[in-house]
Order: sequence, then C-alpha cells, then structure tokens
Amino acid sequence: MTAIEFCDQLLDLEPSLLKYAYHLRLSNSDAKDLVQETFLKILSSREKFVDNGYLKAWTFTIMRNTFINN
Repeated sequence: MTAIEFCDQLLDLEPSLLKYAYHLRLSNSDAKDLVQETFLKILSSREKFVDNGYLKAWTFTIMRNTFINN
C-alpha cells in the first residue's frame, strides 16, 4: 500500500473514529483531539503497519489505547 492510499483509507475512517470517540463519552472538542492524536500516532508509526486489510482494527485499537492511557 502506498503512502497516499494509506492516508486516503485513514481519512475515510475519520467519521467512524469521531463516532467512537463520542461513544467514549467525550465532549466534542475532546473527541476531535483524540482523533487528531490517534492520526498523529498512526502516521508516525506507519512503517509498523502490515498491509493485511486490518487498518480499521489497528486504528481503533490505537485510539482505544490512547484514550485509556490519557
């Protein structure tokens, strides 16, 4: 998967990530901050991602762990 394809797929997940952040009972601004922090972590560790079709699961796991650690 190229970097552009990776970013396109990641951006397609943004509405779902925001919905999940709201599900975690975060305020609007906190939910957006969590999504932004998740994107930052994902983009900085892109080389660790193995392209086997699990980008969504990987992304949501990173978001959940970020939420728990904060």
